Amino acid sequence: MRTGGDLVVETLAALGATTVFGEPGQHALALFDALRRSSLRYVGCRTELGVAFAADGHARATGTVTPFMVSTGPGALATLPALMESRLACAPVVGISSQIPSDGLGGRRKGYLHELPDQAASFRGVAVSVQVVRSAAQIPSALAQAWEAALSVPQGPAWVEIPQDVLLAPTDVPPPAHLSVRPRTPLPRAELVRQAARALDSAANPVILAGGGASLSGAGPELLALAERLRAPVATTFAAKGVFPCEHPLSLRSWLEDRYVTDFLEQADVLLVAGTGLGELSSNYHTMRPKGRVIHIEADLGKLEANTSGSLAVHADAKATLGALAAAVRPREGDGRAEAAVAGVLRRVRDRLGGHEQEFALLEAIPTGVLSFWDMTILTYWAWSAFPGPMWSAQGAGGLGYALPAAVGAAASGRRALAISGDGGAMYGLAELATMRQHDLDVTWLIVDDGGYGILREYMTDAFGAPSGTELVRPDFADLAASFGVPARTATPDSLAGQLTDALGQPGPNVVVLRARPRMFAQT
Repeated sequence: MRTGGDLVVETLAALGATTVFGEPGQHALALFDALRRSSLRYVGCRTELGVAFAADGHARATGTVTPFMVSTGPGALATLPALMESRLACAPVVGISSQIPSDGLGGRRKGYLHELPDQAASFRGVAVSVQVVRSAAQIPSALAQAWEAALSVPQGPAWVEIPQDVLLAPTDVPPPAHLSVRPRTPLPRAELVRQAARALDSAANPVILAGGGASLSGAGPELLALAERLRAPVATTFAAKGVFPCEHPLSLRSWLEDRYVTDFLEQADVLLVAGTGLGELSSNYHTMRPKGRVIHIEADLGKLEANTSGSLAVHADAKATLGALAAAVRPREGDGRAEAAVAGVLRRVRDRLGGHEQEFALLEAIPTGVLSFWDMTILTYWAWSAFPGPMWSAQGAGGLGYALPAAVGAAASGRRALAISGDGGAMYGLAELATMRQHDLDVTWLIVDDGGYGILREYMTDAFGAPSGTELVRPDFADLAASFGVPARTATPDSLAGQLTDALGQPGPNVVVLRARPRMFAQT
């Protein structure tokens, strides 16, 4: 007998899914029974928050949609912090939740377990698409629409709810053989490209600020071509690390919380901003005031000119627009002035940070050639500015507990992953130690144990003279990992590089505990 649950799983397979993350619950059991009998890989996490974070990590690692399944009420609502992260970071996930039986929907208040007056309403301000299925016949189209919405630029999480009775009932709706999905990508208008190219050609000192949208769209080659044709320095936001070569002589890197870099961006006579809304972190806490012309390329219409005024605004995908501009602008002869200016800025930044040798050394111990996922911790705040390679962090929503389940999700794609947490953030993800072990995933978890919420400790001390609520009782993380059958080792700042190299070279899961107390650099 085929059920509505089978039709869900068959539809996911037809859409191209290979892996599903989940946590079972009473109303959703038909989904998990169907998964058991399917060819899809199931990775079961220990909390619904971990499920949704794992799907986010898998989606970022693979670059395509990742589905997850949870149950009604508390299970569904527990995914909201992770969906907020996926929304703000443009990670394409599709959450599939069960619902109470159909006769309890519509506010009837039948008194079912997990009943809410309107569960879907909780997701409408977070997901890019929310649908409630009413019959098995709607399942293939609803999931295809959710898949398309998740992939449409700007990407994000889509949400589908299916009542328990629809999932359990027999169905003769045939398995979908083909589902048409056509994600939307906004393309630049030709007249705006011409106008932007004229402005760039007339600029004496153009500068480029590339954001996460440039990275997500795969605009690295187009960005490099445009920068080299213009001889324009390039800064990248924290979400765009790796989209422009870090060691390139035109690279300002990601020192966006430094006033020297902010001043440099402000002084450009044309500042090309591509793939960022110039939010709090990307604008040095809204202190950046460009003095020249701003060209703003942004695929999210709500962010277009949200933090600029009087700019040349281009609502379009970064890759397509940067490619069109690279073809349209006139190439310039290099005289070395732009490269010298970049080198001067970076030298002043590094000189300002004298005395932070430990923090630089810790970052240098972390390899750039591995998928890395970072919780909100002092080392992550350093990495946003100073880590040379690509990285994924929870900077979208700024919540704790992201790193380990996201790394679990990435490792399920078949690649080694590194998670980095502070001891405070680690407490949010401890349950996924069991997931690492059960699925024998290639995840190394680095826990930086500084005795509490380190960054909040510093913020409170600076603001109020003393911290409060920041000092934490925590377990012996190495012993705790070992109790799950996960090998663990401890490291000092001096031994971290070697310990990480060894851990990353071992198959399966492992943990490295670093006992250190990094300090945050002073704000400018």
